[in-house]
Amino acid sequence: MADPAFEQLSLRDLRILQVLLRECSITRAAEVLETTQPQISKRLAYLRSQFGDQLLVRNGHAMQPTAKGLEVAPQLKGLLDTADGLQADARVFEPATSDRLFGLLVTDVGMVRFLPPLLARMAETAPRLRLRAVPLGSWQIESKLESGEADLALGAFPRAASHLRRQQLYSDGYVSVVRKEHPRLREIRSLPGFSTGRHILTTASEIGHAAHGQVERAISAKIAPSNILLRVPSFLAGAIVAAQTDGIATLPENLAASVAAPLGLAVFKTPLQLPRIEIAQYWHERFHRDAAHRWLRAVTFELFGERRRHKQALR
Repeated sequence: MADPAFEQLSLRDLRILQVLLRECSITRAAEVLETTQPQISKRLAYLRSQFGDQLLVRNGHAMQPTAKGLEVAPQLKGLLDTADGLQADARVFEPATSDRLFGLLVTDVGMVRFLPPLLARMAETAPRLRLRAVPLGSWQIESKLESGEADLALGAFPRAASHLRRQQLYSDGYVSVVRKEHPRLREIRSLPGFSTGRHILTTASEIGHAAHGQVERAISAKIAPSNILLRVPSFLAGAIVAAQTDGIATLPENLAASVAAPLGLAVFKTPLQLPRIEIAQYWHERFHRDAAHRWLRAVTFELFGERRRHKQALR
């Protein structure tokens, strides 16, 4: 017979334990679960009493799972995944009446590329639904998707955990932009002119623009360090600076198409062979069968998937 003490454990208690074992931090667990540190500390004390084990112990400034904590972690995952599947299969999702808030993990490019079309579609078919752009921080994409802080990650994330589910949307190339009154507009379209121009380079990061690293290196190899006018962590910031200076910014093609007219930019083909980037949507197995989640993924693929783009090209 099961120990009566364990009958008091709720699914929420087990989710808190799962997040604690993953984050090894009461502070981060509280942020992921959108509650307070005292609440998490209180639940951890309760979990310790129920399991008869410390579960996590302090090691300097960090916390580490005990042997018992390591033992139960994979069992928790299986149990909670099963519970999520049962709950998801039982729910019916009605987009026309739902007021659910969806979190999307996106870069600056993703905010411009994905949010306006998604909001327009929701205004037509699901007017009460809401979107939240989840900022890219130092935590892993996996943690935000597993915890439910974000429902989808949209973009090029080559270092995303291999067990995350993903669906390719499209591939994107690069173009360069300058202000329309640029004094060397015709000259910089050629490789010699491009190489001697002043450039605004977007810096690749481990989180937001990791896929951009190859492109950044390819451009840097053709430009003297003295011709790098500015380095920025954001493509959008680079485009805005290019609109107000004589700098050349090289951007993903879809972003350039969205911002060129509002910013008064001239767009031209970058005179370098640059790799393309693969854009996909990523989600966690926990939410794979959730009806609302399936609806969101279907809408995203319909709006941005390569199949739709091919159909438009044939018209």
